[in-house]
Amino acid sequence: MTPVSDEAAISSIRTAEATVREVNGVSLHVVAAGSPADPLVVLLHGFPECWYGWSEYVDPFVDAGYRVLVPDQRGYNRSDKPSGVRSYRLRTLSRDVVSLIGSEGRASAHVVGHDWGAAVAWDVALRHPGVVDRLGILNVPHPSVFRRTLFRTPTQLRKSWYMCYFQIFRLPEWMLKRSAFEPLIDRVREEANPGTFDEERLRRYRAAWSRPGALTAMLNWYRALRHYEAPPLESVRAPTRIVWGDHDQALVPEMASASLEYCEEGDLRRYDDATHWLTHEHPGRVREALLEHLEA
Repeated sequence: MTPVSDEAAISSIRTAEATVREVNGVSLHVVAAGSPADPLVVLLHGFPECWYGWSEYVDPFVDAGYRVLVPDQRGYNRSDKPSGVRSYRLRTLSRDVVSLIGSEGRASAHVVGHDWGAAVAWDVALRHPGVVDRLGILNVPHPSVFRRTLFRTPTQLRKSWYMCYFQIFRLPEWMLKRSAFEPLIDRVREEANPGTFDEERLRRYRAAWSRPGALTAMLNWYRALRHYEAPPLESVRAPTRIVWGDHDQALVPEMASASLEYCEEGDLRRYDDATHWLTHEHPGRVREALLEHLEA
């Protein structure tokens, strides 16, 4: 089997380079591309991906005139994996992004996130509103909408069962490692449209999950929800575009439109032929929707 190499993937992106940024007390592996003089965009991946989840987006964003940063968020792939659940509280993850933007000598940036990356993006916009120029959200609702829906909608509670399972210490790690991560592989394949996740992508993710400490760190993002502290704001000031695949198996679609109620200036793009994994299913359409929003 051909070895999996982040360097090979990064070198396939025209202007990209692998960097290490010291942010908020941890070292983050960050793929950076484009001219440092151009407007800055930060792309945040979710669970169980890594920077590679945005690899199809970097060149088009650079071609559109942006400086792009794509980190492995803390706990993932080549970034630091601090011990302890509290190291993965949302307020800490948000400070990572603020510090990452500062590492470019910037006071603010456009912030785009998918899945857990979108949860972090919402939190940055609510906790550090001056840092976000424009906000791009993919298939994760505003935190107030999620909490309300989770406790009032049996369908959403049933869809979120896995979050409860991940709260158990050691057992999920043991099960996933014992099966060579097949449950994670099966889950993303079954949730996405057929053919979405090719073998190369899955090999890269499996290699990232196999790094020492990575699996526990990734699950600690879920476990840290028990220590959640609401941000000082509930309304997002930055212009926001929500992009949503209606066939998301983990999230009920009505949360997408409900999230707009918490945006001072927001709009919604919905795709009825997409799932939670719309970033890979429809990269061209998603890139177009995001770039149109950033250039408005």
